[in-house]
Amino acid sequence: MLVHLELPGTDYVSDRAEFQELARSAGAEIVAFLGGSRIKPDAGLFIGSGKAEEAAAAVAAGEAEVAIFNHDLSPSQERNLERLLKCRVLSRAGLILDIFARRARTHEGKLQVELAQLHHLSTRLVRGWTHLERQGGGIGMRGPGETQLEMDRRLVRGRIDKLKRDLADVKRHRALSRRARKRNETPLVSIVGYTNAGKSTLFNSMTGATAYAADQLFATLDTTIRKLQLPADQEILLADTVGFIRDLPHDLVAAFRATLEEAREADLLLHVLDAADPERATRIEQVNAVLQEIEADEVPALLVFNKIDLREDEPARVERDETGRPRRVFLSAKTGEGLDALREVLSELIFPDLFEGEVRLTPAQGKLRALLYAANAVQDEQVDETGVSHLKLRLPRPRYERICREAGVPANGAAADRPLESWESGGAGKAHRRA
Repeated sequence: MLVHLELPGTDYVSDRAEFQELARSAGAEIVAFLGGSRIKPDAGLFIGSGKAEEAAAAVAAGEAEVAIFNHDLSPSQERNLERLLKCRVLSRAGLILDIFARRARTHEGKLQVELAQLHHLSTRLVRGWTHLERQGGGIGMRGPGETQLEMDRRLVRGRIDKLKRDLADVKRHRALSRRARKRNETPLVSIVGYTNAGKSTLFNSMTGATAYAADQLFATLDTTIRKLQLPADQEILLADTVGFIRDLPHDLVAAFRATLEEAREADLLLHVLDAADPERATRIEQVNAVLQEIEADEVPALLVFNKIDLREDEPARVERDETGRPRRVFLSAKTGEGLDALREVLSELIFPDLFEGEVRLTPAQGKLRALLYAANAVQDEQVDETGVSHLKLRLPRPRYERICREAGVPANGAAADRPLESWESGGAGKAHRRA
């Protein structure tokens, strides 16, 4: 049985539809739905005594095994409701944690979910021992229930400490990987957005990866990173991250902080939205709230409106601001319409300074020539009668300068008998900057 109340400042219809989809994503068979409205939650039963009696009758009639509330319940409210409804009671946070537990595949993902579950469980351990005597106060008055409860709390605290240590190791490994990427000067772009906006489908379409993608909430939990080739043989890393949702449990955000740091450390965020979602303006605010919580709100972001194939009035296009900078891209990851435009925009935003033109290399500069070919920077090559190679280059200036340093040649200096930069097109020593 699902229970959802309209409280001040909430959108009842939209929240109800999302709640039902969450329950289905957890594998629930919905036998009853109880709605209503309140000015504020009841302290003891959240929904009030009258509505609780109605819920008990619905549970009995539908033979429901669990009652799921689309709200945050206190431990005492859960206990009171379980006594009255005579079935297990689950809050919205517990439901989301259950979905994450089902979907976690990697070792890191399982560690993160277990940590969040234990934090959530630590205040609710008392429910597991109601069948034992729990007396309080006075010497010699401590019952076996309280003793067992203390033992459980110690076990939970010990497990939480171990999980935190393991996740700290994961964080260190991620930090090492990020340092290696920065040394290689490979930009990182992270895909973020509301759950079920088509992030993994976009990731697969762009990179050719086979990350799991499905029309369901939280289809992907584990961060996946792949190389992506852009125009002019530019290369970046694209990261697919976990989806966000309204009222994402704080324990879950804290547990997934190591994963979500890929968004905080990115050079650019692709904020993916469902173009067919009537609540997309609200979704932007909800995603931005989570980005602020993980301190990623200062990272530059590009809005990507996905699923335009579901709308007849949304053609593939790029929208720019008054300065000409791309702000919104409309595309369909499913059909591929607009993907080439997104690649061009990524190239424009990440590599605004291109080094292109013709450079002359003497035979003694074979190492530099080999490195330029390895970087896919050579567009054409001609060798004159003196053995000097005329290479037409096109690559980001930071990469060009790094390759020159690796070859032991100053990017703007002399090599052998003549200057390295001797241009036949574009002017002497100029780099073309894209508008």
